[in-house]
Amino acid sequence: MSSYLQQMITAGEGQELDFKFEISDSKKIARTLSAFANTQGGTLLVGVKDNGKIAGIRSDEEYYMLEAAARLYCKPEVSFTVRQWQADGKAVLEARIEKSSAPPHYARSEDGKWLAYIRVKDENILANSIMIRVWKRQNNPKGTLIRYSVKEKILFDYLEKNETITLSMFQRIAGIGMHTAGTILVNLIVLDLIEIAFREKRVVYTLAGRNQEVSTL
Repeated sequence: MSSYLQQMITAGEGQELDFKFEISDSKKIARTLSAFANTQGGTLLVGVKDNGKIAGIRSDEEYYMLEAAARLYCKPEVSFTVRQWQADGKAVLEARIEKSSAPPHYARSEDGKWLAYIRVKDENILANSIMIRVWKRQNNPKGTLIRYSVKEKILFDYLEKNETITLSMFQRIAGIGMHTAGTILVNLIVLDLIEIAFREKRVVYTLAGRNQEVSTL
């Protein structure tokens, strides 16, 4: 086994590394491709069990299922590069997915819906509407212009005293609708004044530079 492959397996699954014993469902693997592309990029090792034990890929069919996941079940298509390694007489497929320059990338669900995912530690988490709006705004060449109003002041005053806030909490304390609250958060995230963070799989918002969890955007 190469030292490179050994180091990855020893490191274990995490923010930028995922193990798959096998690829038996292109739609399910599309979630991982979406999550990596929408976050920081990552590496998928096929033929490796969750505990790091090498099982090996069954056949070339797994590569074609990976390709189908990227082309048919991701929108837009997710680009990846592959290498094949030999370890203990078994083949391991390494797929490298780069961070996308134009997220979001959606994955098609079992019921035909197109959903976007992000990578948080070793899990693929469904992206919420705020994240999707942020991605679209970041891709908009017109830029972002905001007016600093009492609503923004309420938000910053709260975050000076509290580490995080949720969308619903901001909506309540500011006395505004959910869409308006979301728009304010989107604007401030795009301007790098607010960050998205995760606490026990819950999406929260914090002052930029304070978030110690995995950065998602």
